[in-house]
Amino acid sequence: MATENFHILTTSTFSDRLLNWFDQHGRKDLPWQQQPTPYHVWLSEIMLQQTQVSTVIPYYQRFTDRYADIASLAKASIEDVLALWTGLGYYARARNLHKAAVIMTNEHDAKMPNTIEQLIALPGVGRSTAGAIMALAHHQNYPILDGNVKRVLTRYDGISGWPGKKVIENQLWKRAEQLLPKHRIANYIQAQMDLGATVCTRSKPKCNKCPLQSDCHAFLRDIPQNYPSPRSKKIIPTRQINWLVAQLPTKEVLLQQRANTGIWGGLWSFPELNSIENIDHICMNQFNLETTKIVTQTHFRHVLSHFKLDIHPHLVSCSIDSNYITENKNFSWYKIQDALQLGLPAPVKTFLISLQ
Repeated sequence: MATENFHILTTSTFSDRLLNWFDQHGRKDLPWQQQPTPYHVWLSEIMLQQTQVSTVIPYYQRFTDRYADIASLAKASIEDVLALWTGLGYYARARNLHKAAVIMTNEHDAKMPNTIEQLIALPGVGRSTAGAIMALAHHQNYPILDGNVKRVLTRYDGISGWPGKKVIENQLWKRAEQLLPKHRIANYIQAQMDLGATVCTRSKPKCNKCPLQSDCHAFLRDIPQNYPSPRSKKIIPTRQINWLVAQLPTKEVLLQQRANTGIWGGLWSFPELNSIENIDHICMNQFNLETTKIVTQTHFRHVLSHFKLDIHPHLVSCSIDSNYITENKNFSWYKIQDALQLGLPAPVKTFLISLQ
């Protein structure tokens, strides 16, 4: 159950301690902090969703080198955007990023909106991301509620219940708003994220280094591991998929661009087989390909957020090209080096590299 036993202390007490800690220990050298424009804040916040800072940094740098602003991102093809995103995961973020850039170019003169309502209306921008843009780029007093902030607040106030529950989330939003300072909002929001990322961590929190320990509910009761409350455990299903890895004598491989919705939407992958019986007949009947050799490779597992994939690749050597493939825009032959420049799911990229 959630609790309403909030500390009876002034907002300035909480925020001042956090800001004093930030001045000494906060992160100030992250790439997106060097150019805290609305565009750079937006891009970094989208990339940081469910992804660690160390993973994001090289992707962010490559992305901003290619697309320096909203206008250049809007002009890009979604294929190029997805190619830059390959390996970062959660590809809907990249598709929404591109859609939002096109919308802002058409409706906002290629500039980021400066109201919370207009920001939330953009694809892929929720209340927390919009709040971060307003606070970090526009220096407006808006809270955020990412995973780091949820963890800090649930421990500090002893708020039980899974934060993904609407009633708990609403309680945390209310608390986040109450604690906003009247000054240095950008530093304060960054301090919240930094404290959660470096001190009030998910496991083994460094409570002895926390500026909030003197009246933190979880620390005083020695139960930080109890917060935030976990989501009820769900059994993660496992799916079996078969890849047709067709290869010409010239070493070109056959790839298929997936539909824009669903897993790996818009990315290039190996065609999937419903059945592995009579692969040679499937190749001839479905793709008009003659096969000379079929070798089933060792299967491997790829874990996604909601399920696991057991992938069974079948390497098929083909003796001829196929008019069916050249006439179907969703299929194409690629040299491996060229294929690696496409938007690819991580396991496809890994397997292609193994074929070199």
